[in-house]
Amino acid sequence: MAIGSLGGLRRRQPATGRRRGGGIRWWILLLFAGYAAWQWFGSAKVDPYTGETAHYGATPEEEVQLGAQAFQQVLGDAQAQGALMSPEAQVSQQIRAIAQRLITKVPQVTADLAAMHQQEAPTIHQDFRWDVAVIQSDQANAFVLPGGKIAVYTGLLPVAQTEDAMAVVMGHEIAHALLRHGSQRIAQQELVQMGQMAAGMAIGGMDPQQQQAVMAALGAGAQYGFILPYGRSHETQADQVGLMLAAAACYDPRQAIPLWERMSASSGGQQPPEFASTHPDPANRIQTLQSLMPQALEFHQRNCAGQTLQ
Repeated sequence: MAIGSLGGLRRRQPATGRRRGGGIRWWILLLFAGYAAWQWFGSAKVDPYTGETAHYGATPEEEVQLGAQAFQQVLGDAQAQGALMSPEAQVSQQIRAIAQRLITKVPQVTADLAAMHQQEAPTIHQDFRWDVAVIQSDQANAFVLPGGKIAVYTGLLPVAQTEDAMAVVMGHEIAHALLRHGSQRIAQQELVQMGQMAAGMAIGGMDPQQQQAVMAALGAGAQYGFILPYGRSHETQADQVGLMLAAAACYDPRQAIPLWERMSASSGGQQPPEFASTHPDPANRIQTLQSLMPQALEFHQRNCAGQTLQ
């Protein structure tokens, strides 16, 4: 009996070891979750432009520095390809003139939107090092890097067609920088990475195929349930702030509607469904812009006395 009992104890020891190891993994998972929650919610602030809660993963100073570094890379690549347009070129002067009108209205629009949401107006735009580059390319695209570095591709010109429509696009891109969406994406990426690390520890006892299946499922969940909706929210916010900026700079905000209709047509209907995209469905985007139009027209009237829209 003694030997049999001892054998039974020996058979139970490995199982106890597995439970202990599994318990440690779950404690590590809980610690990861607690740290992630502390970091995520600790970075939460009210965005004065939208009144919504936002999370930031970089300081404004870091954003300006990162934007300047990335812009130098963009300029270097464009110059190496012979695609960087001269500042004296007519198209460069036209784009720079639009940019200057928009930039001039940044402090006023910032103050107005912050007041609407009962927030103190941010001043980070005062540290932006604004610059504008026009790049020869078939891409119908433009972007503004953190810190105010603006790039416009010439392929956007035939789609925009008018200065008003171009101002809507550039206002949208400037809004991304004002809203600090780059910093927000850093915070989002850090949260996803911590979740992946924690999940990797939690499933450490599974066989490789099970681990692969679980990680794939978690990745898809993060992509469709968090990352893509986050991107669509940023686009909608930039549409709103950018439209007010264009209107305050005395451009016709109503041109946003035909602009995005042309944008949709230029893609040939090849957009992915909204749930699988970082951008809103064109029809939904236009509907949102239409709902914002009364406010945009008010911004225009307030800032453009004596100018009547046709």
